[in-house]
Amino acid sequence: MEINRTPDLSVRLGDLSLRNPVIPASGCFGYGYVMTPFYDINCLGAISFKGTTLNPRFGNPLPRVAECEAGIINSVGLQNPGIDAVISDELPRMRAVYSGPIIANISGFSIDEYTECCRRIDGEKQVEIIELNVSCPNVHGGGMSFGTSCESVAEVVRAVKAVAKTPLYVKLSPNVTDIVSIARAAEEAGADGLCLINTLLGMRIDTRTRRPVVANTMGGFSGRAIFPVALRMVWQVCREVSIPVIGCGGVESAADVIEMMMAGASAVEVGTANIINPCACRDIIAELPAKMDELGINSLSDLKIK
Repeated sequence: MEINRTPDLSVRLGDLSLRNPVIPASGCFGYGYVMTPFYDINCLGAISFKGTTLNPRFGNPLPRVAECEAGIINSVGLQNPGIDAVISDELPRMRAVYSGPIIANISGFSIDEYTECCRRIDGEKQVEIIELNVSCPNVHGGGMSFGTSCESVAEVVRAVKAVAKTPLYVKLSPNVTDIVSIARAAEEAGADGLCLINTLLGMRIDTRTRRPVVANTMGGFSGRAIFPVALRMVWQVCREVSIPVIGCGGVESAADVIEMMMAGASAVEVGTANIINPCACRDIIAELPAKMDELGINSLSDLKIK
C-alpha cells in the first residue's frame, strides 16, 4: 500500500538551509516587521530587506509609481535610512519578529560605497547573505549601471569580496544584451551566488497631460508580465554557472515557484505580488504542498527539468 508523505519544501543556497524557497524580494517587503499585522512571517524561507545605501536617501521626486495592465513601474530611488540606521535599528526590529535567514540588499553609486556598506554589515551575525544590487548608476562610470558590463560587475564583486566574508549574491539587471556573460563575470570574480532578474526599464505617458506618469520619466517595470523574460534568463544562466541562482521576476503562485526551480533556480524571490496582496508569500507557501503532490514532486531540492 502506498504511503502518503508530506512533500519536502526545504532547499539550500550554498551552505545555507531554507525551510522553503520563498523569499520576499527587496523593496516589496520593507524590513519584514511591517508585514507582521498580516501573518506570521516566520513561515518564509528568508527575507531580502529593502535596498540599503551608505547614506540615508529620500528617493526620487513624486510621483514614483505608474500602474500597468500586468505589473507596475516604480522609480522610488532607493529610499532608505542608510546602513548605520539599518544596523542599529532595523536589524534588531527584524530579528525580534523573524528567526529565519536575513538577506541584506546593498546598493551603491561607486565602488567605495558598495565596499563600505558591505564591510559594515559583514559583522552582523543575523545577516546570512549579502545581495548586491548592481543596477545602480555608476557615478564614476558615466552614469551607466554597474550591471551593464562584465568589467564593472567583476570589479565591484572583487572589491566587496576583499572586505566581506558573508556569502555574496549578485542581483543582475535584465537590461543588457548578454546576461550570461555578466553572470559568468560575477562568478569568476568570486560571487557565491546570483539573483535574477531585477526590473526591466519601462515608462507610461498620461495621454491627458501628455507627460510621463512617473516624475523621473522611466522606472523599473515589474510584475506578472516579466515572468517569461525572467524565466528565460534564469534558464540560460543556470546552464552556464555552477553557483546557486535565486529566480526573481513576476512570480505570483506556487506553480511559478516550481517553474522557476525547473529552470534551475535554487530559491525564488517574490516581489510585486506582495504589493498587490500582502499575504502573497504566505499563500504561495501554503499552496506548494498541494501543487507538488499534483505534479508528483516529493522534494523541491531534487527538482530537475526533464
